[in-house]
Amino acid sequence: MPITSSAKKALRQSLRRRTVNRGRKDALRTAIKSYRALVAKKNIDAARGELPKVYRLLDKTAKKGTIKKNAASRLKSRLAKLIT
Repeated sequence: MPITSSAKKALRQSLRRRTVNRGRKDALRTAIKSYRALVAKKNIDAARGELPKVYRLLDKTAKKGTIKKNAASRLKSRLAKLIT
């Protein structure tokens, strides 16, 4: 356990950030899974409607630092390639 007050604060901050990051990643994963499920069912029109929502989540998580910028770009490219 941390002893100094700054270490205690750092622990509090990291726990808070961890919960926020986990929530963002979970939301992103579920959005990607639903998009991939639509593509697997050959429901391309619905998948095209879902893609901007997935892009928005990817951009937000990259902007907040939860995932890296290039990882978001790579995922966007791979997801777009599924429907073309």
